[in-house]
Amino acid sequence: MKNILSELRAQQGWSQQQLAEYLGVSRQTINAIEKQRYDPSLPLAFKIAKLFNRSIEAIFKDEESFDYENDVIKAEKSAAKK
Repeated sequence: MKNILSELRAQQGWSQQQLAEYLGVSRQTINAIEKQRYDPSLPLAFKIAKLFNRSIEAIFKDEESFDYENDVIKAEKSAAKK
C-alpha cells in the first residue's frame, strides 16, 4: 500500500527508530511500511494517523487511488495552462 509515512516522519525530523519507539514497534517495521513491503494492522494505522494528526486515508492509499489522484492533478494543471 502506498503511503507518505517517510515524508511525514522527515517533516518531524524523526529517525525510523524514533518513530518506531513512539508507536511501540520495531525500526524494521517502520522501514517495511515506508518501503511498501508491509501493510500496517488497523490498530497500528490508527496510531500512526493519530500521531501525525491525519486521517488514515490521508497517509495510506491503494495503488489505484494514487494513480487516480495523480491523473486528476495532471489534468487540472494542464487545464490551468490553457
